[in-house]
Amino acid sequence: MTSEQLKNILEAALMTSNGPMSLNRFVSLFEKDEEAPERAEIKEALAQLQEDYEGRGVELKEVASGFRFQVRNEYAEWVNRLFDERPQRYSRALLETLAIIAYRQPITRGEIEDIRGVSISSSIIKTLQEREWIRIVGHRDVPGKPELLASTKQFLDYFNLKKLSDLPSLAEIKDFDKINPDLFEGLEEVPQEQQAETTGSEGDEDLVAESAEIPTPDDSENDELNLEVTAETEDAENADEEEADDMDIAAGDNVVPFSN
Repeated sequence: MTSEQLKNILEAALMTSNGPMSLNRFVSLFEKDEEAPERAEIKEALAQLQEDYEGRGVELKEVASGFRFQVRNEYAEWVNRLFDERPQRYSRALLETLAIIAYRQPITRGEIEDIRGVSISSSIIKTLQEREWIRIVGHRDVPGKPELLASTKQFLDYFNLKKLSDLPSLAEIKDFDKINPDLFEGLEEVPQEQQAETTGSEGDEDLVAESAEIPTPDDSENDELNLEVTAETEDAENADEEEADDMDIAAGDNVVPFSN
């Protein structure tokens, strides 16, 4: 098999796949071949494919779950006009909760409430779990055994990220939005409860939270993620009112997958 044939096979597989393809999945394509390509050869062919699509309307992007073809951000505005669906809307409280989990995982619900200064509606956690953006990864070894929440690969895929260190640094977010810096101060402070031992759930050896490094204010150069994580300065008397404060996620931040 020539390198050109290998590249064409990988391209065809990516075009027909209904989601990102991991390196292991590429390797499985050649299990029945007598002379199967090595993993290094597959990686090289993928790198060549990425070069081939430079300057075109679609790109070969590596996200947390693997490789996928997707529309480039600068053209998403026009491609989105093909779809009648309205942009998904999320409340400010939901986005704040998601941001805190992403930067401070694994974290308990009580710790999130301490940072935000208000209680969290159960529907927010349920929505994030239904979207498979967060999951329960264990329980903190303290009285009550509160659940530990962490982000998932689906969360990274949705926001076009390969790993957690691709998140913008807290310094960048504070420069962008200074409405309530108290929220970010809460994110940067490490509570004493975090020092307690945690007991994990079975099958969680591949936790994204454990395998990726959370960025410090100086080590991230990625501006792709534009989560609005502004905090409310007054206590909410009703959690439902908090959820009603909807905001849009811009279409440019959510690229359109090319392969379905």
